[in-house]
Amino acid sequence: MKGRLGTLTALYVTQYLGVGFITVGLTAILRDGGTSLDTLALLQIVGLIWPVKFLWAPILDRYGSRHRGHYRSWLLVLQTALVLALLALLPFASPADALGPIIAICAAYVFFSATQDIAVDAVAVRMLAESARGTGNGIQVAASYLGNLLGGGACVLVYDQFGWVPAIGLLAAMTAVGLLVVWRFREPPRTDRVERVGAAYRALLSVFGQPGCRWWTFGVVPLVYVGAGMAYALVTPALVDAGWSLGRIGVVTGVVTSAPAIVAGLVAGLGIGRFGRAGVLVVGGGALTVSTLLLLPLMNGQAPLGGTVAALCCFMVAYTIANVVLYTVNMDYSRPDTGGTDFTVLSSFGLVCSFVAASIGLAAADRVGYPAVAVAAIVLVAAGVALGLAHQRRFPRRPGPTAGPPSEQSAADGVPAVA
Repeated sequence: MKGRLGTLTALYVTQYLGVGFITVGLTAILRDGGTSLDTLALLQIVGLIWPVKFLWAPILDRYGSRHRGHYRSWLLVLQTALVLALLALLPFASPADALGPIIAICAAYVFFSATQDIAVDAVAVRMLAESARGTGNGIQVAASYLGNLLGGGACVLVYDQFGWVPAIGLLAAMTAVGLLVVWRFREPPRTDRVERVGAAYRALLSVFGQPGCRWWTFGVVPLVYVGAGMAYALVTPALVDAGWSLGRIGVVTGVVTSAPAIVAGLVAGLGIGRFGRAGVLVVGGGALTVSTLLLLPLMNGQAPLGGTVAALCCFMVAYTIANVVLYTVNMDYSRPDTGGTDFTVLSSFGLVCSFVAASIGLAAADRVGYPAVAVAAIVLVAAGVALGLAHQRRFPRRPGPTAGPPSEQSAADGVPAVA
């Protein structure tokens, strides 16, 4: 199991390195070079590829090499594509002067990264025993913050000291570590592959036919994500209104808050194994309520450095804890034969809710002010937690196969299978 978790950690971290660089690091570099905010907004649009990846997830569940490993064969291609896409950025030492090629390459990278995520999630669904799903999803969420920290923070520091080529070279080298991991990975042979692509696409809807899945996906998930997303959407404009510089905002929201979020993701994953989904959901919801209250001074225009940083760190810790629980239950509802499709469509709905939440929060704040929206966010999160507790009491955990027959698990890592 440690070997499996190590493999997933490497793949999730390297997946998010380039995403962190594009959304945080490259944005700062381009802005420093004089790129307009409207153009930077266009760069952020490439991130919309991520929520719609469910459209091609069934293809990965249907097709794959029996000889090289079903999902491993995809990962070999996709991890290589991630490295090549980053290397393609090397000639553009003045990125502000080559926005067209830069945006095109970034869009390609995000597509490869989103598709790689489908394959990694499918591997996680098949390899992780039920008791290890919390840890696996804690690693996934923590990896996203670590990727942002390295890609959006460390690479920008390298760029500032040594220039474009060393920064991109470092990013590509770190991403290549994932390729080495894939080469060493031995995937258990599949005996339950979907035989027709149409059947794989039907999984996009049939996943919701499982007991309690619609309750969870269309009740709990939107309440928690919209509530938390509304509150977080207010942070950057509130910091600007309070007089913070763009540089300070970028460092605090993109780098400083990532460190405690990484720890929170790992701890939450372990906590699920010990205290259960419902218990950790209560902790995450309660922490979101307290941390949102701590942000009220900022919402009222008061943003002292120490207190504001502490409040933001608390909020990201709370959001991370809740996110790990949501991902874990999504994995509970992901079936081994269509794991890539199931987990992707369930998680994509949460991403859509987050995008919608940002728009709703900002539009509402323009009319009723930041504090009122923050209070509404607390109410939504509390309702989501209450609904989630009711869901877990009625559908406590969904037992089922998670990694194929015992013989396949044993072939994967040389240890007895976990029932």
